[in-house]
Amino acid sequence: MATLTVPGVLSSPRDDAMHLYKAFKGWGCDTIAIIGILAHRDASQRALIEQEYKVMYSEDLTKRLSSELTGDIKKALLLWMPDPARRDAMILREALSSNIDLKAVTEVICSRTPSQLYQLKQLYIALFGVYLEHDIQSQTSGDHKKVLFILLII
Repeated sequence: MATLTVPGVLSSPRDDAMHLYKAFKGWGCDTIAIIGILAHRDASQRALIEQEYKVMYSEDLTKRLSSELTGDIKKALLLWMPDPARRDAMILREALSSNIDLKAVTEVICSRTPSQLYQLKQLYIALFGVYLEHDIQSQTSGDHKKVLFILLII
């Protein structure tokens, strides 16, 4: 069985940015170090690290992560970076694309409070230029469409 260890004192966003930069140096990258930093920070802390990284290295941390990582680790780390509402919007947009993933759409919509759904819908249109309801209407059918619409108007 795995054991979760919590670091005693978190380093500053500046220190985290420097450690991430070092993890990207050389052949490949130090995935363990990257996970060790980002997995022990919440969304607001990761946002501060991202700001520091941009100031210090004139480079977008998310783009750097995307270019350095591959596979499921890349997908997981890129989904850790944004705040929860933005992450939900990204998940829904992908799930409503050509390969419809109704399970993901249902999970996100059914597990959010009305205020979280309101924020999500506002962000969705800001990011993608289309209403979430429109994407659901055009990409789903039958009872699933009805249930999702009912949940979105609550």
